[in-house]
Amino acid sequence: MDDLRSYGRPPFNVVVVHGGPGARGEMARVARELSKRWGVLEPLQTATSLLGQVGELKAALEKEGDLPATLIGFSWGAWLCFIFAASYPAMVKKLILVGSGPFEERYAARIAETRWSRLSLGERAEVESIVKILEGPESAGAEEKNAAMARMGALFSKVDAYDPEACEPGAVELRADVFQVVWKEAADLRRTGKLLELGEVIECPVVAIHGEYDPHPADGVEGPLLAVLDSFKFILLERCGHAPWTERWAKEKFYDILDEELESTLLEEATSSQ
Repeated sequence: MDDLRSYGRPPFNVVVVHGGPGARGEMARVARELSKRWGVLEPLQTATSLLGQVGELKAALEKEGDLPATLIGFSWGAWLCFIFAASYPAMVKKLILVGSGPFEERYAARIAETRWSRLSLGERAEVESIVKILEGPESAGAEEKNAAMARMGALFSKVDAYDPEACEPGAVELRADVFQVVWKEAADLRRTGKLLELGEVIECPVVAIHGEYDPHPADGVEGPLLAVLDSFKFILLERCGHAPWTERWAKEKFYDILDEELESTLLEEATSSQ
């Protein structure tokens, strides 16, 4: 699996960033759809540290991107893009956060509570066994842990969705080692309040798109970001779970919003250059 994919024709000024951490390739469907009108890059993260992933994203944009670019980050990728925009503001002209995790610790417990309430008793037992594998000794082996992470992802994807369309699964490479290290660093950043503080130095407009059925609480994204960002818009999609492009009722609206945001950025650039 290549670490940087391109779709459509240049300029490549739209960048989609996957979640996980460690779910390489899950944004390919979004990249293909957007490439009908825009040049899109899909960087795939491999680094086992938060700073390493920020560095990978910077290198990918410098290599192939037409800067500044619009970054579209999903789930963990929303946080990664948020951190990147604070670190390298000149490289980002707009930030679009899709299905972001909450930005303050006090909202975080609701994610697990909501997911747990939607799982069957059998699925709950399976999740508990998967957690033991993921948190167990290294002797479990990378393949076993990656398989456990894939099963966990499948269980959570089911309860995270409102009414998903049936479709062929994409080529997603799951890395448990990436998830375990990077997520711990990211969670610590949120717990200490440093994640949200980064918003105070973000210069570009920020748009958050969130499904009303998403277990990640919408108020944990909207409220905190309204308090720290100079230019922020929050869009709540009805009948929509965590991944809008998979949802029967929300998919078209989701892509319409992305196109509108990308078009408005072009208009703003044209106006400012006159």
